[in-house]
Amino acid sequence: MEREASSGRPADGAVDHAAAGSAAAGVVHRLAQRHETLATAESLTGGLLAASIVDIAGVSGIYRGGLVVYATELKGTLAGVPADLLSERGPVDPEVATALAEGGRQRCGADWGVATTGVAGPEPQDGKPVGLVYVAVAGPNGAEVRQLALSGGREHVRAAAVIEALRLLAERIHAADAAEAAAADTDADAAVPAAPETGSQTAAGATRDGAGTARAGRR
Repeated sequence: MEREASSGRPADGAVDHAAAGSAAAGVVHRLAQRHETLATAESLTGGLLAASIVDIAGVSGIYRGGLVVYATELKGTLAGVPADLLSERGPVDPEVATALAEGGRQRCGADWGVATTGVAGPEPQDGKPVGLVYVAVAGPNGAEVRQLALSGGREHVRAAAVIEALRLLAERIHAADAAEAAAADTDADAAVPAAPETGSQTAAGATRDGAGTARAGRR
């Protein structure tokens, strides 16, 4: 599933390191509660995503590791992105981003994988404009990719990509929480035994039988 978003935060192009730290802390805390693990696969962010995650205390319990696959061919050889997909689409593509997330997840043996690929600048790449970025998350219940149109200089594009990747991961974890809660409610409802026939039904039957007996006695 692909969704598109636009981010120019912060408006003046400054890098918001606090936002990245907050987003990373949120996903690390929630994954620790869920007893699940995370891996990263990065292109344009070049390790910034992994760095923002490992800055959080206690992260060793959930972070398995990451891949920095800046060169196009390494996306295939290290992260497992199909060679024909890379040849046909190039590295900046939503399907490539999804394959990166899934490849990082599988190669690192994690429950969740999060990936980044795009054009940080200063020049366009393969006809793709500066600021075009795809972030993707792969998890136990499938994957999602989001297209971003980021403004600002190279540093800001890369930092904003990290924040948006973490936000997408947080959303996917929240969706998993909601789905599991709904499934638990359904299971609980199914476990409740069926109610016995009501007394009114029994009484009605008895009344009908009694009435029939009385009528028979009057004959």
